[in-house]
Amino acid sequence: DPGLHAAPNPFNPSTDIRFSLPRSGRVEVQIFDIGGRLVYRLGGETMPAGPGLVHWSGRDLRGEPVPSGLFFCRLLLDGENLGRTIKMTVVK
Repeated sequence: DPGLHAAPNPFNPSTDIRFSLPRSGRVEVQIFDIGGRLVYRLGGETMPAGPGLVHWSGRDLRGEPVPSGLFFCRLLLDGENLGRTIKMTVVK
């Protein structure tokens, strides 16, 4: 379990997404809306094993603030889904 979690959650306007990597590799955090559409992608760089953090500004791929609501976050390591998907709530 990568220990994926976001804090604060619920949040406005931004949150930190923390995780623990079992090995070094290319990390990507993907954020989806309730309809399953990709809203934002974070990371993309190689990170060492152990604790990691990415910051989400609450904006979409176009740079626009996302609306209030429920979003889902998943962690990929070298393109492989790591563990569970978490829920995050944006409150405006």
